[in-house]
Amino acid sequence: MTDTRQQLLDWIEADRAMLIEFFAGFVRAKSPNPPGDTGEAVAHIRRFLDARALPYRIIDPEPRFPNVVGTFEGGAGAGRHLVLNGHIDVFPVGEETWTHGPWSGAVADGKVWGRGACDMKCGTSASIFTYAYLHRVRDRLKGRLTLTAVSDEETFGPFGARYLMEHHPEVHGDCCLNGEPSSPYTIRFGEKAPIWLAVTVTTRGSHGAYTHTSASATKIAAKLIGELEALTDIPVEAPHNVASALTAAREAIDKAQGAGAADIIQKVTVNIGRIEGGLKVNMVPGHCRFEVDIRLPVGATKERIMAAVRAIVGCFPEAKVEEINSQLPSWCDPYGDMVGILQDNVEALRGFRPTPIVSLGGTDARLWRLANVPAYVYGPKPTNMGAADEHVEIDEFLHVVRTHVLSAHDYLTR
Repeated sequence: MTDTRQQLLDWIEADRAMLIEFFAGFVRAKSPNPPGDTGEAVAHIRRFLDARALPYRIIDPEPRFPNVVGTFEGGAGAGRHLVLNGHIDVFPVGEETWTHGPWSGAVADGKVWGRGACDMKCGTSASIFTYAYLHRVRDRLKGRLTLTAVSDEETFGPFGARYLMEHHPEVHGDCCLNGEPSSPYTIRFGEKAPIWLAVTVTTRGSHGAYTHTSASATKIAAKLIGELEALTDIPVEAPHNVASALTAAREAIDKAQGAGAADIIQKVTVNIGRIEGGLKVNMVPGHCRFEVDIRLPVGATKERIMAAVRAIVGCFPEAKVEEINSQLPSWCDPYGDMVGILQDNVEALRGFRPTPIVSLGGTDARLWRLANVPAYVYGPKPTNMGAADEHVEIDEFLHVVRTHVLSAHDYLTR
């Protein structure tokens, strides 16, 4: 191990208590989206950066969704440009019961607890620390390192990473490293993408005893929901070397995303996330609305899936469909340079080599891939992500920090 790499690890070990306290304080800084105001959490980041005189600026097309962007040049000559990306906003909190408060940032039982600990304040903290530690050895780095800590990710909103990619091409870089929850055993090189649709069924409606006078909007909706399952039978062929990578990764996919994940990773899936209809039990409903989350695997096209949706909905004259939101599946080389760097570092730190896989859920990394910039995700296990008692093990948090710091160093010194 080079002197610089060992120095980085020594600094991380010496700063252990500070790193944990920053992470816990970051969780305590509420940033649920919706509503999306990340001001308190951004202030937490700014205090850290300001205390170390690190270069950054705030880009806030919408003041409630500020983005922290920093960059510096290495002093060892020309080289590649690595972008670190993480988001600041988190899921909101519902009525679930928590062992520790959802905004407590409690440090207990070897874990940091609270909403957003896993998704993704652990990974965003790793990006911030990577930026800080490498700034201290910048004279030994080639190229450029950029930090993007963004808001407005949880709702696929327009004011976070999407705004930066569209209006600030200097953040594109040559590679992106992201710390979304992935499990330390995997590296995500691609992801499925959602199409969110709203389907509305309208009929005349009637008294519940007079079912002969009107069709039921809820019954029609139920039939239509059943027909939409046919989308899951549409075959999708993975492009290029993605298929071979996924075949080799079946065990890792299930380990990282739950048993059965490998069976659906390359399939279209359909989930009815919301449904509402009817006014009273003794009335034939004249209105029903439901929302559909369709996930497209790598290789699927929106045009093909939407053509199938329109054909199905077209068989029900009482129904109409509208798009709420949509993204495109994304992927990059499962055997790219950063994959090997991450694998080598994880093997040296933990004794195993993480497997490249595709993610079921979406991340901002897709935006770099769609701009033809390879983007890879390496983060903690998705433990209780979006649920009560969300947490990250402290040892795992520190492992993610070490891996990101060393991997960014290696990328910028080769």
